[in-house]
Amino acid sequence: MALITAPDGEKITLHSTGTGTDVVVVHGGGVTIEPYRRLAAALGDRCTVHLYNRRGRADAPARREPYTVEQDIEDLGAVLEHTGARAVVGHSSGGFIALRAALVLPIARLALYDPAVAVGGAFPLDFLAPTRAALRAGHRARAMAIVGAAINPQLPGSRLPLGVQTAVCSLFLRTGIGRQMGELLDITLDEDDEIAAHDGPPEQYAPVTAEVLFSYGQDGPPYYADIAAALAPVLPGMRVLPVPRCGHDGINRAPARLVDPFAAFLTAAA
Repeated sequence: MALITAPDGEKITLHSTGTGTDVVVVHGGGVTIEPYRRLAAALGDRCTVHLYNRRGRADAPARREPYTVEQDIEDLGAVLEHTGARAVVGHSSGGFIALRAALVLPIARLALYDPAVAVGGAFPLDFLAPTRAALRAGHRARAMAIVGAAINPQLPGSRLPLGVQTAVCSLFLRTGIGRQMGELLDITLDEDDEIAAHDGPPEQYAPVTAEVLFSYGQDGPPYYADIAAALAPVLPGMRVLPVPRCGHDGINRAPARLVDPFAAFLTAAA
């Protein structure tokens, strides 16, 4: 592990593994770096993979309030400067952060998996108000159910009555990962607010000069394919990779059908 000083003086803990091309992973919301260790290990024979917890999680410092995506971009910039990496992987809200960062940071290669990028209303965000209302009322399981149904419309469970989904989420919150996602829900919603604030035409990303690999799980939420289709015309360096038999957590399961194309892309000569 290494400690990096962020622009505001806080310390970022860097967890690195492997050998080869330096790659920085920006993890998704509601979790820490732990689910990404399998990806890091799978890439480790071809890449030096750098993981770090984003603020408010595990060994990371607290966020500054009010939260803005610029905080995450500043921290990513500090990690890139320390490691010399020019290749970045971004997942879910981490994909949103990474793509926004590619507008201002020296990122040469950007591999995205199910990036939570709002373009033209393609990313569902109607859940924000009712979810916050449920949290204010002290109903965390209900809040989790509202979010889950909105962002996973492809799952049969999303069509069950909300009361049934809430009961399922109550059980989920008793598991390790469920407890963590529940505890981080407020942070996740703040990130979703930023995603909503940056919703707009795909042309806002036209200045990105990085080569982009936009991948999505074919068994996951269907709107990621729509987001890819919207971005492709304005990012001439973008390649789209549908990954069969993978859902939103496919990057954490790290099957070869995802890892091998990632490795080839991330290690390709500039």
